[in-house]
Amino acid sequence: MPHGTPQTTARNGRTPAGPAVGALLRSWRQRRGLSQLDLACEADISTRHVSFLETGRSQPSRGMLIHLAERLDVPLRERNALLVAAGFAPVYSEHGLDSPAMEAARKAVDLVLTGHEPFPALAVDRHWQLLAANRAVAPLLEGVSADLLAGPVNVLRLSLHPGGLAGRIGNWRQWREHVLSRLSRQIETSADPALAALRSELQGYPAPPTAASDEGGADGHHPDVVVPLRLHTSAGLLNLFSTTTVFGTAVDVTLSELAIEAFFPADAETAERLRRMLAEIPSPPRGEG
Repeated sequence: MPHGTPQTTARNGRTPAGPAVGALLRSWRQRRGLSQLDLACEADISTRHVSFLETGRSQPSRGMLIHLAERLDVPLRERNALLVAAGFAPVYSEHGLDSPAMEAARKAVDLVLTGHEPFPALAVDRHWQLLAANRAVAPLLEGVSADLLAGPVNVLRLSLHPGGLAGRIGNWRQWREHVLSRLSRQIETSADPALAALRSELQGYPAPPTAASDEGGADGHHPDVVVPLRLHTSAGLLNLFSTTTVFGTAVDVTLSELAIEAFFPADAETAERLRRMLAEIPSPPRGEG
């Protein structure tokens, strides 16, 4: 495969702003813990070609960039950034969840959330901002500071902030470790600076007074199956665990970053308490919710 000289202008005749595409490719390869030989084998190209692409001695085609991004599991938003850095137009669309193009996906989200009742479920974006929730979520937020519920609502901040749920989480230390570990893995995968800033903020929150009688054991303790969320409410103690659902075939940036967090009861008592809590909430008028 022939190798050209460095290209100083984009395909549209303008100089691309931001990091060179070769530097971005190298950063993603290193972030994934791959050598140039590893990536070459994964992408079925020569190690020499990988080296030339990273140093700018050769410019990648749009197809080659998409091919390498797939092998490196680069998020769709960052794949668009790679394309722009190489002088190409973005390939992956980005629609708001309320746009007509997202109607089918929005209905699917509503169906999953509503169908999960009487158990809590919510949809979040890549920064853990709340997009939608079912009716079972509201009773869990009793006593939360109004400032934290003024949009946009960040659900991780809501759980660990002193004015949020922190004081009612019986295993706060265990839950905090779980949240921060999960956030760190997401940062490693996405290289998103906003998530890194959120992690720093969460790490700075003080332990609630109730942490002295924490039910979750010492830091570093890991349960046998799942990390529970033990939440004290006016209806009694809720023992919950969560699952995450994503759109596995998404080719829209917004949709690829959307996740549904569904909480399940870890025992029969919690299931019954959640059913009673939901029964006390008036049903929405027909055609709404």
